[in-house]
Amino acid sequence: MKKATPVAVLLAAGAGRKFWPFSEVRNKCAFPIANEPLVLRLARQLREIGFARLVVVVDVEASSVRAALRPLGEENVVWVRPPATEVGTAAAARAALEVVGATWGKEHAFVVYGDIVVATEDLRAVWQLHRDSQADAVALCTPLEGDRPQDWIGLSPGHPRAAGGSALSGVEGHGRDASHRMAGVYALGPAAWPYLRAANGPMTHVQVGAMPGPEAELADVLATMADEGQDVAALVAAHPCVDVDKPWHVLEATEAVLQQMVCQSGKTDAIDPSAKISDGAEIEGPVVVGPNATIGKRVVLHGPAWIGADARLLNGAILNSPVVVGEGSRVSDYCLVGGGSVIGRECVVGHGAEFDGVMLDRSYIYHYSEISGVLGLAVDIGAATVCGTLRFDDAATIHRIGGRREMPRMGANATYFGDYSRTGVNVITQPGVKIGAYSCVGPGIVLYEDVPSRKLILLKQETIQRDWGPERYGW
Repeated sequence: MKKATPVAVLLAAGAGRKFWPFSEVRNKCAFPIANEPLVLRLARQLREIGFARLVVVVDVEASSVRAALRPLGEENVVWVRPPATEVGTAAAARAALEVVGATWGKEHAFVVYGDIVVATEDLRAVWQLHRDSQADAVALCTPLEGDRPQDWIGLSPGHPRAAGGSALSGVEGHGRDASHRMAGVYALGPAAWPYLRAANGPMTHVQVGAMPGPEAELADVLATMADEGQDVAALVAAHPCVDVDKPWHVLEATEAVLQQMVCQSGKTDAIDPSAKISDGAEIEGPVVVGPNATIGKRVVLHGPAWIGADARLLNGAILNSPVVVGEGSRVSDYCLVGGGSVIGRECVVGHGAEFDGVMLDRSYIYHYSEISGVLGLAVDIGAATVCGTLRFDDAATIHRIGGRREMPRMGANATYFGDYSRTGVNVITQPGVKIGAYSCVGPGIVLYEDVPSRKLILLKQETIQRDWGPERYGW
């Protein structure tokens, strides 16, 4: 096999409509998981396994993807927009490879969806299997593990290949019988090019009556190759893979990244010399503490924990493991942060507040609030706002996205606060509620339904006024 040309493509062009309320101010590929944009983490991983130059396909909210990748520098990134008349992952990959083909060759490509969490070891294993086994194409897949096959492009890996992996088989879009799903990682050899050039939508590998959309899917390309006798391999991921498609997948992706961080962190502390740690703090387990961070008196911190530069943990704050606190944030005054939580940069969690979930940069929780879920950018939580997390029937909330019933495996009863949203004092959200970006929920409201973006919800009271005074008491 001729040595593969190192072409890596990141697909970050989708509209992310199912990701509401977090898709209005960014492309979902730019959404931060553990305080790092999804697409930036993937770009770092691709460089780590040997891809010095990247092709990035952008369209909707392209500027957010460019901003997310700015730390990489512009010199080794090629930006591509797909044709307006073509939609789908196959069309986007084809557009990218045609643009760079004259310079980098058309022989071998590594195509990765920009909205996934995947372990570096699994990325490396896919590319190595393609490079070493002479497979015409390789697809990474992951077990469904409780997810419904109807929610994904699924497959059932076939017989083992002598050179590694399994034969790709049973590919079906949103079917009923798959054991695994496509993970969004594909290695393509020269034999894939004619199929990619000819790809069009809708997807053909579907059950009768499934009503596929017009998108040309990359999974369909590989399934057609396998149907026609090409050597297409499926490799099962050894680590968790998360496709961040809907808002609750933020919590799944955060859990997967924190697991990776815990495995990589070791059991020793890494404390910057400029950090200030009080003798009155109670710290258990390994911690990473950035420059000029402060851990004050009466703080209880359970590691593994990652505390960013200039962050302040003060006056009795309790943080359970694992936890990430971003740069410049303040966590203080006997608040409680649950294990598995991520706090963004320049956030405030203060005065008796309880938080469990993910906060993006500059969000604010105070005064006895109890928040469980995901907070977008600069969310302002009014005092004593409470998120309900347990239904009276003890069931998981069924969500609706695009009119379709959705049953999340994780985070069904969390609350999802869109970017720049606000609540007044004493708001109560029922399990599973989503609040749109730029929306306000007024004081005293019990919220049972989703709030669209850019809306103000106020409680209208009916009051009774009567005469009153000393005469009522016999004077």
